[in-house]
Amino acid sequence: MMTSKYLIKNVSILGENTSDIFIEDGKIARIGSSLEAQDATVVDGEGLIALPGLVDLHTHLREPGQEDAETVESGTQAAALGGYTAVFAMANSKPVADTAGVVEQVFELGKDSGWVKVQPIGAVTQGLKGEKLSEMGAMAESRAQVRVFSDDGMCVWDPALMRRALEYVKTFNGVIAQHAQEPRLTENAQMNEGKVSAELGLAGWPAVAEESIIARDVLLAEHVNSRLHICHLSTKGSVEIVRWAKERGINVTAEVTPHHLLLTDELVRTYDPVYKVNPPLRTEEDVMALRRAVAEGIIDIIGTDHAPHPLEAKDCEWACAANGMTGLEQALSIVQKTLVDTGLISWSRVAEIMSSKPAEIGLASDQGRPLAEGEPANIVLIDPHAERIINPQEQATKGKNNPYRSMHVPGAVRATFFEGHPTVLDGALATPHTQR
Repeated sequence: MMTSKYLIKNVSILGENTSDIFIEDGKIARIGSSLEAQDATVVDGEGLIALPGLVDLHTHLREPGQEDAETVESGTQAAALGGYTAVFAMANSKPVADTAGVVEQVFELGKDSGWVKVQPIGAVTQGLKGEKLSEMGAMAESRAQVRVFSDDGMCVWDPALMRRALEYVKTFNGVIAQHAQEPRLTENAQMNEGKVSAELGLAGWPAVAEESIIARDVLLAEHVNSRLHICHLSTKGSVEIVRWAKERGINVTAEVTPHHLLLTDELVRTYDPVYKVNPPLRTEEDVMALRRAVAEGIIDIIGTDHAPHPLEAKDCEWACAANGMTGLEQALSIVQKTLVDTGLISWSRVAEIMSSKPAEIGLASDQGRPLAEGEPANIVLIDPHAERIINPQEQATKGKNNPYRSMHVPGAVRATFFEGHPTVLDGALATPHTQR
């Protein structure tokens, strides 16, 4: 069978030097000027930027059990359109991914879909109940080879249980990804606690509820010498705690979502449930602190926290609405808008925070690789000069709960290559990669 060959012409690698990239046998065979390749499909890269395929350490694919919100198929199509070649699927499916059987099911569904690599995340506790540890060892030894564990959506609030989890994952170099939310401080919370919540009369979600858990957990991670990852960090105070922990040499990493880099709690004044999310949208001061933290390297990665919901879960009054937003298909544009176009970071840094570092944290050794000869051809081509208006009805994801709807955003993904196979061409879905 003839091997697919692709020749990307005149593309700017990491927004810097312009080169040609020749792809063969799923790898980057050659990089150089004026390349020629017989029988290769030519892709015009003029005006485009090539980055390593993006990696999302925080995606909710909902399957099994919540296929009305999302499936592995629809979620990974959205990921491919967003420039991703790998996503880590959170454990809060139904049934919960707390056994080897469930994570292997998700892993196989990902392989069958063929749009991106799907790496399951295992639950820390059985049923996300925070009472007993899950079968972490069995999940680590399964075909899925799980290395990231999280009860995301729920906090591992018991310090003794959190300590045991941190100790357990050390045996296979795993990491605990914590949803930092002190439950007693956030009972009935509806939005960020502050000026806006006071004016609206809505129960507040105080910053200290996040910061107190992060402070506790970095100390626990130091005590047992284990790896800790902070999911969706959202406050200025949390940045300073992570800064302190890193200066102290604690093995902690942190992520921020695109929506926390752009949107603020002022949007809650609309009472539109599309803006209801956990952790909640914070203040402008928090947003600016998060952006600076990414530029400084205090925040390590961008995690989308892509959280699709069926229409009825958001088409209701605020208090009854589910938490969560979609974002896989717009993440790169929001990062460009908030960090690149503002001059805070370069495209090379984008490659770090959206590809190489999340792959490193998740121990996905075949992802996030540099654009170099001999490396896997996981590549995204983006047009940084494009402008588009977000229409949720045009998304691949089933979830239409998109906070960027009708917003003008910069940048557009023109092509995504997954292991040398184009899953996206000319900005539209092509075909899945089935030859694995």
